[in-house]
Amino acid sequence: MNEQSQAAGIDWLQSLLAFQGLKADVTAQMVEDESGSSCWLIINHTGLSEDQVKTLIGDQGAVLDSIQYLANTTLNLGKAADEQLAFTIELGGYRAKRLEELKAIANEAAEQVLASKQEFEIKGLSSAERRQVHHFLSSHGGLSTFSRGKEPDRRLVVTLETKE
Repeated sequence: MNEQSQAAGIDWLQSLLAFQGLKADVTAQMVEDESGSSCWLIINHTGLSEDQVKTLIGDQGAVLDSIQYLANTTLNLGKAADEQLAFTIELGGYRAKRLEELKAIANEAAEQVLASKQEFEIKGLSSAERRQVHHFLSSHGGLSTFSRGKEPDRRLVVTLETKE
C-alpha cells in the first residue's frame, strides 16, 4: 500500500505543479522519526527559478504548508484511518531546516521555563509547527504545553507541569 500511496502522492503533486505552469520532478521517501512514519514528497527545485521556489515556499512556509494540507486531505480522502499516510512536502531543504529550527525553539523554551519557573509563549508558528513543538516538548519531564489565542495570533505556551 505504501508504494501505491507514494506513487499517488508523486502524481498528485506533479499535477498540482503543472497546473501552476511549473515543471519539476517529484520523488518520494519514507521517513521514520519519533512521531511515526511519513512520506516525504520532495520537489526537485533544480529546474525552478529562485522566485518560483520562494513563491512555492511562501512567507514562513505558508504556501508549502497549504500544499501539504491539500496533499494530506486529498490523498487520504475516503481511506480508513489505518490506511492513511502522512505526507510532508519538501522543497530546497526548507522542511529539514525548519525542523531543526523548531527543535531549537522547543529546547530554548524548555530551558527558559525550567530556569525561570515562568510560562513562556512561542509566537509565529503555524498550526502544524505548534503540533510539532508540542510533540518535541512532550518528552521533556516536568513541562506541559497548550495553545492560547485565536488565529492568526495563536501562540504555544510552555509551562511547568502541575501536580494534581
